[in-house]
Amino acid sequence: MRLYFPPATLFAASVASIFCVAAAPAQELQIPRQTTYSVNTLEPGMLKATDENIKTLHLPAGFHIAKLVEGLDHPRVLLAAPDDSVYVSSRETGTITLLKYENGAITKKTVAAYKDVHGMAFREGQLYFITIHDVFAAPIKADGTLGEAKKIISGLPDAGQHPDRTIAFGPDGWLYISVGSTCNECDERNPQQATMLRSHADGSGLETFATGLRNTIGFAFKPGTNDLYGMDDGVDWLGNDGQREELNHIMQGKKYGWPYIFADGTKNLYREPPKPYTLEDWDKSSERPVLTWTAHASSMQLLFYTGDMFPAEYKGDAFATMHGSWNRNPPSGYEVVRIHFENGKAVKIEPFLEGFLMKQGAQWARFARPFGLTQLEDGSVLLGDEQNGVIYRLYYAH
Repeated sequence: MRLYFPPATLFAASVASIFCVAAAPAQELQIPRQTTYSVNTLEPGMLKATDENIKTLHLPAGFHIAKLVEGLDHPRVLLAAPDDSVYVSSRETGTITLLKYENGAITKKTVAAYKDVHGMAFREGQLYFITIHDVFAAPIKADGTLGEAKKIISGLPDAGQHPDRTIAFGPDGWLYISVGSTCNECDERNPQQATMLRSHADGSGLETFATGLRNTIGFAFKPGTNDLYGMDDGVDWLGNDGQREELNHIMQGKKYGWPYIFADGTKNLYREPPKPYTLEDWDKSSERPVLTWTAHASSMQLLFYTGDMFPAEYKGDAFATMHGSWNRNPPSGYEVVRIHFENGKAVKIEPFLEGFLMKQGAQWARFARPFGLTQLEDGSVLLGDEQNGVIYRLYYAH
């Protein structure tokens, strides 16, 4: 089981080596229940986002980072409106906060309070938002506050291990809904678990779009196309390097392996697919990831860049936040990565913003857990840190 460390601890607790029984990579498959991994549980200690720490961050030449807002309570998803006001969800507090620039300062106002509220999306003057079980739509007033919310979908699956529901509208006008699994790897009883669902804008016609997606918090449509991409978090307890995080091209009617096939074809020998399928059948009929990233980095919000501030080669690329690991030594994540596309194809993932994770002597520490991403009208990008309640502005200037 997961080991938790006291949040007030400044530095990481000692690494615990645990031997657990788990499915091995395909090239190393052995008899089930005779395969062991050495599993590290390590959570870096928490530091403040001081000016001195921020100066140690690494970005490509010409890029800069600056604090924009402080004092938020566990900010999660970020969503910028056309007037550059920003909606911020916090599942921890069950609120949506509106940030507005007024009279030379940024104001904060709670505009909605719903337990476990998380993902948000705009459409036709309304803010859509999702809790674990329900989707709501509320009219946006002239000042950015919300009118009375209407529940348009209810009865979504229970949360279990993955309560972070996210939503987005596609170019086809459908509302897409990511529903994570209840567990690390298991045979789900509810067929809507570990899926991408979708519905009409009024909540009708709810259907399953794709399956076998363990926990795709960050997903977005590539601008100018109908191509849906999502970062899926891999399973735990397979050692430092398994399972790698997945970038998937999510297509209607396709399945993406979980819980029977992991990453590039690792077979889960503990699970048998529903009959008449065998593991080999499931493997052959499952889509492979487009790209993979370091195991346990824990991907969060995904954003395609459409602005003109960054150099031209960034336009059409995507950024993803990596919330950070607890199941790896050395730790992974605590960064923002760039997903580079060429001729419409994702060709590589590379670090973009690094340095929130640092080593102090023999101990690991962090001063952010990156989560939210959104783009402003000027082409700069906002980055949310759930740990210290900070929103940063990323911008480019020679």
